[in-house]
Amino acid sequence: MIVAFSVTPLGVGEEVGEYVADAVRVVRESGLPNRTDAMFTSIEGDSWDEVMDVVKRAVAAVEARAPRVSVVMKVDIRPGVTDGLTTKVETVERHLGA
Repeated sequence: MIVAFSVTPLGVGEEVGEYVADAVRVVRESGLPNRTDAMFTSIEGDSWDEVMDVVKRAVAAVEARAPRVSVVMKVDIRPGVTDGLTTKVETVERHLGA
């Protein structure tokens, strides 16, 4: 499964990069495949428990420093598929190159 999520600290001003970095750090240290872009961090794992534990800890890292936190998530559940973070993008790129 792939979970794309965004954690936004509220009540800390306009500059939120250092707070978001706290969440991304948790994801990267998890050892699960992940990718961060300008809007979301995506993480891939075998089960809800595995992936949601990392998401929960990432949110907690921001929550520890911000008075309020907003979270947006999108989940792709596709049993038996591995390396979806890479293969889904490769498929689009292949079609773009055709």
